[in-house]
Amino acid sequence: MSFLNSQTSAAISDRPRARVLIIGAGINGIATFRDLALQGVEVVIVEKNDYVSGASSASSHMIHGGVRYLENGEFRLVKESVEERNGLLKIAPHYVKPLQTTIPIFSTFSGVMAAPLRFFTHKQGAKHVERGAMLIKIGMMIYDSFSRDGGTVPRHEFKGRTKALAALPFLNPGLKYTATYYDAAMHDPERLALDVLRDGLDAGPHARAANYLEAAGMDENGVLLRNTITGEEFRLQADVVVNTSGPWTDLTNDVLGQPSSFMGGTKGSHVVLDNPELLAATGGGEIFFEHEDGRIVLIYPLKGRVLVGTTDLEHDMAQPARCTDDEIDYFFELIAHVFPTVLVNRSDIVFRFAGVRPLPRHDDEAPGFVSRDYRIESRSLPGAADGTLLSLVGGKWTTFRALAENLSTDILKLLGLPRTVSTEGLAIGGGRDFPATEAARQIWVTAHGDEVGAVRAATLLSRYGTRASELIDFLSDSTGEADAPLQHNSAYTRREIEFLASTESVVRLIDLLLRRTSMAFVGAVTTPLIEELALVTASVLGWDAGRRAEEIKLARGILIDEHGVELAPVSAPVIDV
Repeated sequence: MSFLNSQTSAAISDRPRARVLIIGAGINGIATFRDLALQGVEVVIVEKNDYVSGASSASSHMIHGGVRYLENGEFRLVKESVEERNGLLKIAPHYVKPLQTTIPIFSTFSGVMAAPLRFFTHKQGAKHVERGAMLIKIGMMIYDSFSRDGGTVPRHEFKGRTKALAALPFLNPGLKYTATYYDAAMHDPERLALDVLRDGLDAGPHARAANYLEAAGMDENGVLLRNTITGEEFRLQADVVVNTSGPWTDLTNDVLGQPSSFMGGTKGSHVVLDNPELLAATGGGEIFFEHEDGRIVLIYPLKGRVLVGTTDLEHDMAQPARCTDDEIDYFFELIAHVFPTVLVNRSDIVFRFAGVRPLPRHDDEAPGFVSRDYRIESRSLPGAADGTLLSLVGGKWTTFRALAENLSTDILKLLGLPRTVSTEGLAIGGGRDFPATEAARQIWVTAHGDEVGAVRAATLLSRYGTRASELIDFLSDSTGEADAPLQHNSAYTRREIEFLASTESVVRLIDLLLRRTSMAFVGAVTTPLIEELALVTASVLGWDAGRRAEEIKLARGILIDEHGVELAPVSAPVIDV
């Protein structure tokens, strides 16, 4: 049984003292938690909603070096990003996979004269000039120079029009060249983050975590924490309080009585399409290019669907982030530009999502040029003996490990403690001993297929990495009931859902639909499935009919309002069974 499900607000309120309190369990907070836990530091992390349910859940599902950041002069960030990308391919191979990426190019010399001006002038409203082949070639050469890592990914390749269209025949025939290079896809961001969290918790009882527990205030007696489900409140004392709440950092500091104006996040939206023709047109790789407004956008296949994004719009954090109809029109325009013969329409959309990037305040700087780098703001806490508040400004998925190491090093210095463990090269969760070759994969599947069958073992290995062995042990337990596929989604079984609900800190039904599984992302959610999952989860978590009805209503509301999922009405009143 996973240690993760023993982590509740009670585990923290029973021992209301820690050296470090981390507020905000997105990927950067979780990675910092893991790093500190591995050093043996008494650390607590809390999240007011579910783990990885904020900005970290709205990413483009990429681990990338950020080739376009070169134009901003962010060479340090690009170098770190490329190194971390290469590292994640090795330490998290179950969720991070090489991704061939192609840039369609429509001119040869365009942008060469404008590039220096763009390098120094990032004001909003600046005239956009398309980047041509020469400028992209220079960028690719610099990018390759940062990527020397024993052949982790191949170097870039340029093709002329004839060869480019032979490789990807659905591309716009007006192109002149394509540039192809490799970054990485992140197949399951939320599950990768849960693996990172689990690594921290497995370090020992000095590391504690709770979702649905928010910071509600702070005084000389500590930080006031509130359970967002029950309303229970208690105080926790810590020497260092770390604010890793992403785009909500300023709002969190306000709640703590430490006003700040660090943040200036921008909204990015995505849509997921079920369109076989578009899926085939990608050729199995990402199309990454510059639209006519200068925004870098992407089209790439993921889980049998096509992910299209993203926008870069100013956003008021007091308002919810939603993917709008105007943004969908924008996505369809860019698809038509790149693949003019492929028809898409709104009926192809199975899921949409939007989030706010945790960017620094940028005033009149154009959103696309705002630094994607990170920094740490520090201030002393009045009334607390040597207490310190650290606020993380910025940060991206790709660099979460390096960021956490830097932030943790600062925290260790404040505590007067040495670093005893490095996370560089340290496998994450189900990436530990993950089979690196097809032959090794077959050996793993054969060794674990006796109880569940080879096909099922292979599926679970892809879904959970080598931690699938824990689930297989659970499924093969002869004392439990016979396993069977869900009636309304045969890709999952009843006992698999029971395992997730009982071992992965599931508090609400929506946690299963959005973050423990990919059901919603691929458009596999229906009202009957929601009702079936509510019954299975209720049997594990002890929900009565009233709670089941509440969870069904909440999950439907989120899927419809935030993600554009079309759902039929609930079939019947929920009753106890």
